[in-house]
Amino acid sequence: MAGNRTFTMIKPDAVSAGHTGAITKMIEEAGFRIVAMKKVKLTSELAGQFYAIHKERPFYGELCAYMSSGAIVPMILEKDNAVEDFRKLIGATDPKKAAPGTIRALFAKSIDANAIHGSDSDENAALEGNFFFSQFERF
Repeated sequence: MAGNRTFTMIKPDAVSAGHTGAITKMIEEAGFRIVAMKKVKLTSELAGQFYAIHKERPFYGELCAYMSSGAIVPMILEKDNAVEDFRKLIGATDPKKAAPGTIRALFAKSIDANAIHGSDSDENAALEGNFFFSQFERF
């Protein structure tokens, strides 16, 4: 059974370009409720912890450097079928392959600077959300 919560974060490229408001508006207009949200800047150490699953991959260092290069906006979202519906809203990782009207088609600069992250499963949504938000920060 699909869950009703997912995790996302607006990445440094989109935050620095001033797209946070437009992206958040698209999320809400797609029927998602923002349960928790904050603006933070990851240290390279915290970025490394969040992306530890990719530690052995060749892009790990660049990913951690990028994700700690500026502010991000992590959020927990709520909606029926949240993970799958949100993945459709954000579009393909490569913005050149993202469907028109998706967040990445509209706001991503490249496959690396792709504006937004979206959890790929209910399990990862819970893990990723817990990384950024404690029980006491949730509504």
